[in-house]
Amino acid sequence: MAKTPFANKEELTEGRMTRRRMLTWLSSVGLFGSAIISVISNLVFIKPRATYGQPNRFNIGKPDEFPSGTRIAMESHRICIVRDGDKMCAISTTCTHLGCIVAPSETGFACPCHGSRFDQDGNVTGGPAPKPLPWYKVSLSPNGEIEIDKGSEISAGTYFNV
Repeated sequence: MAKTPFANKEELTEGRMTRRRMLTWLSSVGLFGSAIISVISNLVFIKPRATYGQPNRFNIGKPDEFPSGTRIAMESHRICIVRDGDKMCAISTTCTHLGCIVAPSETGFACPCHGSRFDQDGNVTGGPAPKPLPWYKVSLSPNGEIEIDKGSEISAGTYFNV
């Protein structure tokens, strides 16, 4: 049989990239790339994204450290400790308007950002704040220190007897 110039197709396309090779290569790269992205996204999904803030329950010290008549603002916990005789309470210092930190004043509490005013018990007396400052549960822990539980709000005027 006589050999024609186009007898063997493989001889013609031996060094060149054919359409079939190009599509096979692109498909392989696409599948491999999507497998890698899938594995990475699954690993990111499995990793916990918990962000831990301050604990809701914390100790602030012994009752003797807070003499009668004190109003101490603890900015790190955003509370104000009030002691009147043998009674003690914890009032939030987070403004109910937009979450600014209010400062104790002679008449109660004052928000430096938007002008909200609160009385000694945290009730709104002026400004844009929609509701009074929350009170938190105060108790005595087993080691004798005062424990504040910001996870449980109590009604205003409820004091803890030390």
